[in-house]
Amino acid sequence: MSFLLERDTLNGAAGKAVIIRDGQVKDLFGAKNVKTQAEISSSDMKVIGTKKTQQKPGAVKQTGTMTVYYGTPLFLEMLAQYIRTGVMPYFNLQVTNDDPTTTVGEQTVAYYNCKLTGTIPLSVLDAEADMLTVDVSFSYEDFEPLSSFHDPAETGT
Repeated sequence: MSFLLERDTLNGAAGKAVIIRDGQVKDLFGAKNVKTQAEISSSDMKVIGTKKTQQKPGAVKQTGTMTVYYGTPLFLEMLAQYIRTGVMPYFNLQVTNDDPTTTVGEQTVAYYNCKLTGTIPLSVLDAEADMLTVDVSFSYEDFEPLSSFHDPAETGT
C-alpha cells in the first residue's frame, strides 16, 4: 500500500483569496483563514424487511467562513450598502492553494453569488488582543473548480 509523503502536504498559508465585486478584483490580503463547505442534508428511509436505516440525499447548503484582521473595510461597506439600500451586495470569491514545495500542483476554486450571513462585527476593541480579528460568515450559490490538484509525483511504500 502506498502513502502520501510529508513533502506533499500543503502549507496552509501558501495561496491567496480574491473577492470580485462590481467587476473589481480585490486581494483578500487581510485574511487569516478562509473555509468553505457544502453540507448535504439527508432523510432517513426505513423499509420493511431490514433493520437498516438508509440515507436519501437531499438539498445542499453551501456556506463559508473567514477570519480577517480587523481593518479590512470591505465587509462593513457591504453591510452599510444593504442597510441603506435594502439591496444585498453579492460577490464572487476565488481561493487558490499553491504550495510550490509540493508536487501536487495548485487548486483554484471559484465561488459565485456569495452574500454575507450571520453576525457582521462593526467595531472591535480588546485590551487583551495584540492583533484584532473578526469572523465573517457567508453563503454561496454555486462553485467551480478552475484547477485541481493532481496525484503526487511519488508516494511512499
